[in-house]
Amino acid sequence: MLLPLVWLTSTAFKAPTENIFQFPPQFLPESPTIENFVRVWQTEPFGQYLFNSLLVAGLTVGLNLLFCALAAYPLARLKFRGREVIFSLIVSTILIPFQIVMIPLYILTVQLGLRNTYLGLIFPAIASAFGIFLLRQAFQGVPKELEEAARMDGCSELGIWWFVMLPAIRPALTTLAIFVFIGSWSDFLWPLIVLDQPEYYTLPLGVARLLGTTFGQDWRLIAAGSVISIAPVLLFFVLMQRYVVPTETGSGVKG
Repeated sequence: MLLPLVWLTSTAFKAPTENIFQFPPQFLPESPTIENFVRVWQTEPFGQYLFNSLLVAGLTVGLNLLFCALAAYPLARLKFRGREVIFSLIVSTILIPFQIVMIPLYILTVQLGLRNTYLGLIFPAIASAFGIFLLRQAFQGVPKELEEAARMDGCSELGIWWFVMLPAIRPALTTLAIFVFIGSWSDFLWPLIVLDQPEYYTLPLGVARLLGTTFGQDWRLIAAGSVISIAPVLLFFVLMQRYVVPTETGSGVKG
């Protein structure tokens, strides 16, 4: 699993005089250089691509956590007619491939005037059936005593959701944030469909655009661009993984 990533990173740091396709492969560059990164960054607007990806992924994560948590809480803790039917319908949408809804989503995006906009990139991913399912299961695991104690203290339903439930399911929220961030950051198909102006390109489109520039088939430069696009995802995962641990919610929640 790690071998392609090692080869990609090695290629990005190799000098033009080194053969990247030799056999047996040489994974350690003879003369490591950052020239490939400098050329890519200066020739193509990778700074703009990076900003676009950070903005889109950040907003997608925030909106996903908000809407999925708002939808999952009543499906897990409130009793009302049709609750299980609604939940079953939501979960069943996981079985529908994105390619099936891609064209209707594109038509709707165009009709709303969201083509070539950041909102158009975020629009299809502001909530997900998987996120609702994950958070519903997490809400169901919170002890009922915490909810009852907050209600006896006069806390509203929205207050219980914000001050009691969300802190109690922090690991699930973090897990969902990681999945959504990685999915949004690496998404190629939807940005390719909804964008045709380079100033809105995300990093995956920016890397693909290298093949059509003067770089041609210089795989060192393409590898450097790929490493730039992968590094933020790895950094985000390393920073967030320590929060993906079970937490004890039976003893109470700090105010």
